[in-house]
Amino acid sequence: MTERLVIVGAGQAAFALAAKLRALKDERPITMIGDEPVPPYQRPPLSKKYLLGEMSFERLTYRPDAWFNENGMDLRLSTRVVKIDRAVKTVTLSDGSTLDYDVLVLATGATPRKLPVEIGGTLEGVFEVRNKADADRLAGEMRPGRHLLVVGGGYIGLEAAAVARKLGLEVVLIEAAERILRRVAAAETADAMRAIHEEHGVSIREKTGLVNLIGENGHVVAADLTDGSRVRADFVVVGIGVTANDSLAKDAGLDVAGGIIVDELGRTSDDSIFAAGDCAVFPYRGQPIRLESVQNAVDQAEAIAAVLAGEPRPYVPQPWFWSDQYDVKLQIAGYNAGYSETLVRPGSRPGALSIWYFRAGDLIAVDAINDAKAYVSGKKMLENGINPPKESLADSNFDLKQLLA
Repeated sequence: MTERLVIVGAGQAAFALAAKLRALKDERPITMIGDEPVPPYQRPPLSKKYLLGEMSFERLTYRPDAWFNENGMDLRLSTRVVKIDRAVKTVTLSDGSTLDYDVLVLATGATPRKLPVEIGGTLEGVFEVRNKADADRLAGEMRPGRHLLVVGGGYIGLEAAAVARKLGLEVVLIEAAERILRRVAAAETADAMRAIHEEHGVSIREKTGLVNLIGENGHVVAADLTDGSRVRADFVVVGIGVTANDSLAKDAGLDVAGGIIVDELGRTSDDSIFAAGDCAVFPYRGQPIRLESVQNAVDQAEAIAAVLAGEPRPYVPQPWFWSDQYDVKLQIAGYNAGYSETLVRPGSRPGALSIWYFRAGDLIAVDAINDAKAYVSGKKMLENGINPPKESLADSNFDLKQLLA
């Protein structure tokens, strides 16, 4: 096999693709291009254990540097692809050089949304958390007694708040929508997570937006909020979502719509170009979706690897996610978009519960809070197309394993 594979990106999807190809005994030359100065690493722990100092960066990397050389991979770091020329199958790099490809995979990820410049978004002390450099800068701010303002009540914001409180900071979290987790979870899940954060001393203000940040000598010191209050802010963490990195694909004339559009095999509108991970929009149960998760990045990349290795199979996602906050583990199976009904099931021990999502009577997702049994059972039901009786779910004494037989 002499076809050259070029992978744009060096994150979870890029590494999973390259590793799977080698596991499938595919020996084609692989060039992986990443804009960071470090080899591929796990991102989820950045905002949790790494930021807390509980996990070293060496433990985050997937493989040592030597592994890439030993497996015939040309890993190019601190390098960006700035242009794709589909006519001659080349990519132009940030140093002005070009690289030929036979197959190109875009694993370009996503970029956090920033606060507008006009309300203070470029002041020193305002952070988004996406990569190691972000986490390293933020770690220097996490000192006991300081005041943190978190803008956004999604998982990134809540995880940052949890880390800050564990380190002894004072935390105010604002969410412009009517409640936290509005986009990704039911009210019942939000209620449970809100209570946990308030028990740990986080001041959560919902239906409260940011008017502007106040700076002194170029550094943020406070914030004016839409509820009329002014809060101290020694620094700010912004968690207001991400946008797919699809501009490279768009400039090359590929089909994009809030991400790079691919089919069930991961192929773009150009047969020689694929896309995987946070940047890709793909079909799921008759609708186009984009998932920001480790599961999707790995599974979609490995499905593309199978296609390239001559073992094509459609990518059929089985979504799952997780979030660690304090001593609480929130595990999510399925995809709850469009749910019409929820059911809350108490867990077998204090503080444990699960929220089950239904659409037109069918189970589509489950959120499990400190309830691994409910998560595992719900995930298996979703994977096997089992639609559990609601009366059984509502009975906390009922053994869910009986529904899996």
